[in-house]
Amino acid sequence: MHSLRLALVLALASSAALAQEISAADAAKHVGENATVCGTIASEHTATGTKGTPTFINLDRPYPNQVFTLLIWGDDRERVGKMPESGRICGVETITKYRGSPEIVLRDTKNWYVPK
Repeated sequence: MHSLRLALVLALASSAALAQEISAADAAKHVGENATVCGTIASEHTATGTKGTPTFINLDRPYPNQVFTLLIWGDDRERVGKMPESGRICGVETITKYRGSPEIVLRDTKNWYVPK
């Protein structure tokens, strides 16, 4: 009974942590954490000549001064679905860092949403 109660408490604590939205500007403080990062779409670019055909969605400030990036690899594009071209968006996954900039890699529709 005690282990069941402990498991329930841990599950609730985990879901509460995921529910917290982190701003794009604060994401760098949370690298390595599974989190929800929200910001305003500032620019988008698909690198068609690059291996993997990545799409970079930069939040709050456009490239090269982006504060946070949502990355979609070409192979995942269909599973990720249609992304908005403007407005606010949130990415949900582990925050990683690439060349000094925090990012979340989107793999499917479960990794992003438009906040209400």
